[in-house]
Amino acid sequence: MIIVTGGAGFIGSCLVAALHARGHEVIVVDRLRDGGKWRNLRRHAPARLVAPEDLDALLDSDIAVEAVFHLGAISATTARDGDLVWNTNVALSEKLWVWCTERQVRFLYASSAATYGAADRPELFSDDPARLETLEPLNLYGWSKQVFDLHVKARLVRGEDRPPQWGGLKFFNVYGPNEYHKGGMISVVKVKYDEVSAGRPARLFRSDCPAIADGQQKRDFIWVGDVVDVMLWLFDHPHVSGLFNCGTGVARSYLDLAHAVCDAVGVARVVEFIDMPESLRGQYQSFTQADMTRLRAVGYDAPFTSLEEGVTRYVRDHLSKADPYI
Repeated sequence: MIIVTGGAGFIGSCLVAALHARGHEVIVVDRLRDGGKWRNLRRHAPARLVAPEDLDALLDSDIAVEAVFHLGAISATTARDGDLVWNTNVALSEKLWVWCTERQVRFLYASSAATYGAADRPELFSDDPARLETLEPLNLYGWSKQVFDLHVKARLVRGEDRPPQWGGLKFFNVYGPNEYHKGGMISVVKVKYDEVSAGRPARLFRSDCPAIADGQQKRDFIWVGDVVDVMLWLFDHPHVSGLFNCGTGVARSYLDLAHAVCDAVGVARVVEFIDMPESLRGQYQSFTQADMTRLRAVGYDAPFTSLEEGVTRYVRDHLSKADPYI
Protein backbone atom coordinates (compact mmCIF):
# COMPACT_ATOMS: atom_id res chain seq x y z
CA MET A 1 0.00 0.00 0.00
CA ILE A 2 1.17 3.51 -0.83
CA ILE A 3 -0.11 6.69 0.84
CA VAL A 4 -0.33 9.87 -1.24
CA THR A 5 -1.26 12.99 0.70
CA GLY A 6 -2.79 15.64 -1.54
CA GLY A 7 -3.58 12.77 -3.90
CA ALA A 8 -6.71 14.40 -5.32
CA GLY A 9 -4.81 17.55 -6.23
CA PHE A 10 -2.92 18.45 -9.36
CA ILE A 11 0.44 16.68 -9.08
CA GLY A 12 -0.90 14.16 -6.58
CA SER A 13 -3.66 12.85 -8.86
CA CYS A 14 -1.22 12.52 -11.77
CA LEU A 15 1.03 10.46 -9.49
CA VAL A 16 -1.93 8.36 -8.34
CA ALA A 17 -2.80 7.67 -11.99
CA ALA A 18 0.76 6.46 -12.65
CA LEU A 19 0.83 4.29 -9.52
CA HIS A 20 -2.58 2.87 -10.44
CA ALA A 21 -1.27 1.99 -13.91
CA ARG A 22 1.55 0.06 -12.23
CA GLY A 23 -0.94 -1.93 -10.18
CA HIS A 24 -0.26 -0.34 -6.79
CA GLU A 25 -2.97 0.06 -4.18
CA VAL A 26 -3.11 3.71 -3.10
CA ILE A 27 -4.63 5.50 -0.14
CA VAL A 28 -5.32 9.14 -0.92
CA VAL A 29 -5.35 11.61 1.96
CA ASP A 30 -7.26 14.65 0.74
CA ARG A 31 -10.62 16.40 0.57
CA LEU A 32 -12.81 16.42 -2.55
CA ARG A 33 -15.19 19.10 -1.25
CA ASP A 34 -18.14 20.08 -3.43
CA GLY A 35 -16.34 21.08 -6.63
CA GLY A 36 -15.08 19.06 -9.56
CA LYS A 37 -11.93 17.81 -7.86
CA TRP A 38 -13.32 14.25 -7.82
CA ARG A 39 -12.78 14.17 -11.57
CA ASN A 40 -9.02 14.10 -10.95
CA LEU A 41 -9.52 10.58 -9.55
CA ARG A 42 -12.40 9.41 -11.77
CA ARG A 43 -10.32 7.06 -13.90
CA HIS A 44 -8.09 5.76 -11.10
CA ALA A 45 -10.07 5.63 -7.88
CA PRO A 46 -7.92 5.02 -4.78
CA ALA A 47 -8.36 2.02 -2.55
CA ARG A 48 -9.33 4.45 0.22
CA LEU A 49 -9.98 8.18 0.48
CA VAL A 50 -9.05 9.50 3.92
CA ALA A 51 -9.89 13.01 5.10
CA PRO A 52 -6.90 14.86 6.60
CA GLU A 53 -8.59 14.99 10.00
CA ASP A 54 -8.72 11.16 9.96
CA LEU A 55 -5.04 10.73 9.13
CA ASP A 56 -4.05 10.09 12.77
CA ALA A 57 -6.42 7.13 12.95
CA LEU A 58 -4.93 5.74 9.75
CA LEU A 59 -1.41 6.11 11.08
CA ASP A 60 -2.38 4.44 14.37
CA SER A 61 -3.76 1.40 12.56
CA ASP A 62 -1.76 -1.72 11.68
CA ILE A 63 -1.83 -0.99 7.97
CA ALA A 64 1.25 -2.10 5.98
CA VAL A 65 2.63 0.82 3.99
CA GLU A 66 5.49 0.67 1.51
CA ALA A 67 5.94 4.41 0.95
CA VAL A 68 4.42 7.81 1.69
CA PHE A 69 4.37 10.48 -1.00
CA HIS A 70 3.64 13.65 0.96
CA LEU A 71 2.32 16.19 -1.55
CA GLY A 72 -0.47 17.71 0.53
CA ALA A 73 0.13 21.35 1.45
CA ILE A 74 -1.23 24.86 1.40
CA SER A 75 0.55 25.87 -1.79
CA ALA A 76 -0.85 29.34 -2.43
CA THR A 77 1.98 31.87 -2.58
CA THR A 78 -0.54 34.47 -1.38
CA ALA A 79 -1.47 32.51 1.79
CA ARG A 80 -1.67 34.73 4.88
CA ASP A 81 -2.72 32.48 7.79
CA GLY A 82 0.67 31.63 9.28
CA ASP A 83 -0.65 29.23 11.91
CA LEU A 84 -2.61 27.22 9.35
CA VAL A 85 0.33 27.10 6.94
CA TRP A 86 2.69 26.01 9.73
CA ASN A 87 0.38 23.25 10.92
CA THR A 88 -0.23 21.99 7.40
CA ASN A 89 3.16 22.43 5.74
CA VAL A 90 5.56 21.98 8.65
CA ALA A 91 3.95 20.16 11.61
CA LEU A 92 2.22 17.54 9.45
CA SER A 93 5.43 16.93 7.51
CA GLU A 94 7.27 16.43 10.81
CA LYS A 95 4.63 13.97 11.99
CA LEU A 96 4.90 11.91 8.81
CA TRP A 97 8.72 11.95 8.96
CA VAL A 98 8.64 10.58 12.51
CA TRP A 99 6.00 7.97 11.62
CA CYS A 100 7.95 6.80 8.57
CA THR A 101 11.11 6.60 10.67
CA GLU A 102 9.42 4.53 13.37
CA ARG A 103 7.69 2.23 10.88
CA GLN A 104 10.66 2.14 8.46
CA VAL A 105 8.52 3.38 5.59
CA ARG A 106 10.00 5.31 2.69
CA PHE A 107 9.15 9.04 2.69
CA LEU A 108 9.15 11.27 -0.40
CA TYR A 109 7.88 14.82 -0.04
CA ALA A 110 7.26 18.03 -1.96
CA SER A 111 9.45 21.02 -1.30
CA SER A 112 9.35 24.02 -3.64
CA ALA A 113 11.39 26.36 -5.80
CA ALA A 114 9.65 29.13 -3.82
CA THR A 115 12.34 28.50 -1.20
CA TYR A 116 14.86 30.27 -3.46
CA GLY A 117 13.15 33.64 -3.13
CA ALA A 118 14.54 36.48 -5.21
CA ALA A 119 17.58 34.62 -6.58
CA ASP A 120 18.32 36.08 -10.01
CA ARG A 121 21.27 34.06 -11.34
CA PRO A 122 21.40 30.39 -12.37
CA GLU A 123 24.15 29.54 -9.87
CA LEU A 124 21.89 30.60 -6.99
CA PHE A 125 19.40 27.80 -7.72
CA SER A 126 21.69 25.07 -6.45
CA ASP A 127 20.12 22.42 -4.22
CA ASP A 128 23.44 21.84 -2.46
CA PRO A 129 22.51 21.25 1.22
CA ALA A 130 25.40 23.51 2.25
CA ARG A 131 23.48 26.47 0.77
CA LEU A 132 20.20 25.72 2.47
CA GLU A 133 20.57 28.24 5.30
CA THR A 134 21.32 31.07 2.84
CA LEU A 135 17.96 30.95 1.05
CA GLU A 136 15.46 33.76 1.65
CA PRO A 137 11.91 32.90 0.50
CA LEU A 138 9.65 35.80 -0.46
CA ASN A 139 6.38 34.48 0.93
CA LEU A 140 4.84 32.40 3.72
CA TYR A 141 4.43 29.32 1.54
CA GLY A 142 8.08 29.32 0.44
CA TRP A 143 9.21 29.93 4.03
CA SER A 144 7.19 26.97 5.33
CA LYS A 145 8.78 24.66 2.77
CA GLN A 146 12.20 26.03 3.67
CA VAL A 147 11.57 25.41 7.37
CA PHE A 148 10.84 21.73 6.84
CA ASP A 149 13.88 21.31 4.55
CA LEU A 150 15.98 22.83 7.34
CA HIS A 151 14.39 20.55 9.94
CA VAL A 152 15.29 17.53 7.83
CA LYS A 153 18.86 18.74 7.47
CA ALA A 154 19.14 19.34 11.22
CA ARG A 155 17.91 15.80 11.98
CA LEU A 156 20.51 14.36 9.62
CA VAL A 157 23.32 16.49 11.07
CA ARG A 158 22.37 15.33 14.57
CA GLY A 159 22.56 11.74 13.39
CA GLU A 160 18.96 10.97 14.28
CA ASP A 161 17.16 7.94 12.91
CA ARG A 162 15.52 8.49 9.54
CA PRO A 163 13.22 6.69 7.09
CA PRO A 164 14.95 3.96 5.04
CA GLN A 165 14.65 6.28 2.05
CA TRP A 166 13.78 9.94 2.11
CA GLY A 167 13.57 12.44 -0.71
CA GLY A 168 12.49 16.04 -1.03
CA LEU A 169 11.76 17.55 -4.44
CA LYS A 170 11.87 21.30 -5.04
CA PHE A 171 9.17 21.57 -7.68
CA PHE A 172 9.57 24.46 -10.10
CA ASN A 173 6.69 25.78 -12.25
CA VAL A 174 4.60 22.70 -12.97
CA TYR A 175 1.85 22.71 -15.60
CA GLY A 176 -0.44 20.09 -17.09
CA PRO A 177 -3.80 18.32 -16.75
CA ASN A 178 -5.80 17.98 -13.52
CA GLU A 179 -4.91 21.46 -12.29
CA TYR A 180 -8.34 22.90 -13.11
CA HIS A 181 -9.49 23.23 -9.49
CA LYS A 182 -6.59 25.47 -8.45
CA GLY A 183 -8.29 28.82 -9.02
CA GLY A 184 -5.82 31.69 -8.81
CA MET A 185 -2.89 29.27 -8.46
CA ILE A 186 -3.52 27.56 -11.80
CA SER A 187 -0.61 27.50 -14.24
CA VAL A 188 0.06 30.39 -16.60
CA VAL A 189 -0.25 27.93 -19.50
CA LYS A 190 -3.91 27.24 -18.66
CA VAL A 191 -4.66 30.94 -18.13
CA LYS A 192 -3.13 31.88 -21.49
CA TYR A 193 -4.98 29.04 -23.20
CA ASP A 194 -8.30 30.35 -21.88
CA GLU A 195 -7.47 33.83 -23.17
CA VAL A 196 -6.28 33.02 -26.67
CA SER A 197 -8.84 30.27 -27.32
CA ALA A 198 -11.54 32.87 -26.56
CA GLY A 199 -10.05 35.21 -29.19
CA ARG A 200 -8.35 37.55 -26.72
CA PRO A 201 -4.66 38.52 -26.54
CA ALA A 202 -2.40 36.63 -24.18
CA ARG A 203 -1.93 39.02 -21.26
CA LEU A 204 1.36 39.16 -19.36
CA PHE A 205 2.46 41.21 -16.39
CA ARG A 206 4.75 44.11 -17.05
CA SER A 207 8.11 43.64 -15.38
CA ASP A 208 8.46 45.19 -11.93
CA CYS A 209 12.26 45.03 -12.29
CA PRO A 210 13.93 47.81 -14.33
CA ALA A 211 16.63 45.43 -15.53
CA ILE A 212 14.11 42.99 -17.05
CA ALA A 213 12.06 43.83 -20.13
CA ASP A 214 8.32 43.16 -20.19
CA GLY A 215 7.70 39.50 -20.99
CA GLN A 216 11.29 38.53 -20.27
CA GLN A 217 10.66 37.37 -16.72
CA LYS A 218 11.81 33.76 -16.84
CA ARG A 219 10.78 30.60 -15.06
CA ASP A 220 11.68 26.94 -15.24
CA PHE A 221 8.40 25.51 -16.55
CA ILE A 222 8.12 21.73 -16.16
CA TRP A 223 5.53 19.35 -17.61
CA VAL A 224 3.71 17.41 -14.89
CA GLY A 225 4.53 14.11 -16.59
CA ASP A 226 8.22 14.81 -16.04
CA VAL A 227 7.58 15.52 -12.36
CA VAL A 228 5.78 12.19 -12.00
CA ASP A 229 8.64 10.43 -13.78
CA VAL A 230 11.13 11.86 -11.28
CA MET A 231 9.01 10.73 -8.32
CA LEU A 232 8.63 7.23 -9.77
CA TRP A 233 12.37 7.06 -10.46
CA LEU A 234 13.08 7.81 -6.81
CA PHE A 235 10.54 5.16 -5.82
CA ASP A 236 12.31 2.68 -8.10
CA HIS A 237 15.72 3.56 -6.61
CA PRO A 238 15.27 3.14 -2.85
CA HIS A 239 19.00 3.59 -2.23
CA VAL A 240 18.79 7.25 -3.35
CA SER A 241 17.97 9.84 -0.68
CA GLY A 242 18.35 13.61 -0.61
CA LEU A 243 16.86 16.99 -1.39
CA PHE A 244 16.75 17.62 -5.14
CA ASN A 245 15.58 20.25 -7.58
CA CYS A 246 12.80 19.17 -9.91
CA GLY A 247 12.77 21.39 -12.98
CA THR A 248 14.07 21.17 -16.53
CA GLY A 249 17.25 23.13 -15.91
CA VAL A 250 16.25 25.69 -18.55
CA ALA A 251 14.64 29.08 -17.83
CA ARG A 252 12.14 30.22 -20.46
CA SER A 253 10.48 33.61 -20.74
CA TYR A 254 6.79 34.28 -20.25
CA LEU A 255 6.81 35.62 -23.81
CA ASP A 256 8.09 32.23 -25.01
CA LEU A 257 5.25 30.59 -23.10
CA ALA A 258 2.60 32.91 -24.54
CA HIS A 259 3.91 32.29 -28.06
CA ALA A 260 3.92 28.52 -27.47
CA VAL A 261 0.27 28.63 -26.38
CA CYS A 262 -0.74 30.73 -29.39
CA ASP A 263 1.07 28.32 -31.72
CA ALA A 264 -0.53 25.27 -30.10
CA VAL A 265 -4.01 26.79 -30.40
CA GLY A 266 -3.29 27.90 -33.97
CA VAL A 267 -3.81 31.65 -33.57
CA ALA A 268 -1.62 34.70 -34.22
CA ARG A 269 0.92 35.62 -31.56
CA VAL A 270 -0.82 38.60 -29.96
CA VAL A 271 0.42 39.62 -26.51
CA GLU A 272 -0.77 42.45 -24.28
CA PHE A 273 1.07 43.70 -21.17
CA ILE A 274 -0.77 44.70 -18.00
CA ASP A 275 0.36 46.05 -14.63
CA MET A 276 1.28 43.53 -11.95
CA PRO A 277 -1.24 43.45 -9.08
CA GLU A 278 -0.08 45.21 -5.95
CA SER A 279 -0.51 41.97 -3.98
CA LEU A 280 2.25 40.29 -6.01
CA ARG A 281 4.83 43.06 -5.97
CA GLY A 282 7.79 42.17 -3.82
CA GLN A 283 6.69 38.51 -3.73
CA TYR A 284 7.19 37.69 -7.40
CA GLN A 285 10.08 35.59 -8.65
CA SER A 286 11.25 37.13 -11.95
CA PHE A 287 13.69 34.29 -12.58
CA THR A 288 13.92 30.61 -11.69
CA GLN A 289 16.12 27.90 -13.17
CA ALA A 290 16.73 24.56 -11.55
CA ASP A 291 20.30 23.37 -11.21
CA MET A 292 19.77 19.68 -12.00
CA THR A 293 23.38 18.61 -11.36
CA ARG A 294 22.72 16.67 -8.16
CA LEU A 295 19.74 14.68 -9.46
CA ARG A 296 21.69 13.81 -12.61
CA ALA A 297 24.68 12.81 -10.46
CA VAL A 298 22.64 10.18 -8.58
CA GLY A 299 21.56 8.60 -11.85
CA TYR A 300 18.44 10.29 -13.21
CA ASP A 301 19.13 10.52 -16.95
CA ALA A 302 15.72 10.92 -18.62
CA PRO A 303 15.30 13.99 -20.86
CA PHE A 304 12.88 16.74 -19.87
CA THR A 305 10.03 17.89 -22.09
CA SER A 306 10.62 21.21 -23.85
CA LEU A 307 8.21 24.05 -23.19
CA GLU A 308 6.89 23.94 -26.76
CA GLU A 309 6.34 20.18 -26.69
CA GLY A 310 4.70 20.25 -23.26
CA VAL A 311 2.36 23.11 -24.14
CA THR A 312 1.40 21.44 -27.42
CA ARG A 313 0.70 18.16 -25.63
CA TYR A 314 -1.35 19.91 -22.96
CA VAL A 315 -3.46 21.77 -25.51
CA ARG A 316 -3.83 18.90 -27.99
CA ASP A 317 -4.44 16.02 -25.59
CA HIS A 318 -6.28 17.78 -22.77
CA LEU A 319 -7.35 21.43 -22.96
CA SER A 320 -8.95 21.10 -26.40
CA LYS A 321 -10.91 18.01 -25.35
CA ALA A 322 -14.36 17.90 -23.77
CA ASP A 323 -12.82 15.76 -21.00
CA PRO A 324 -9.40 17.29 -20.23
CA TYR A 325 -8.50 15.01 -17.30
CA ILE A 326 -5.97 12.21 -17.03
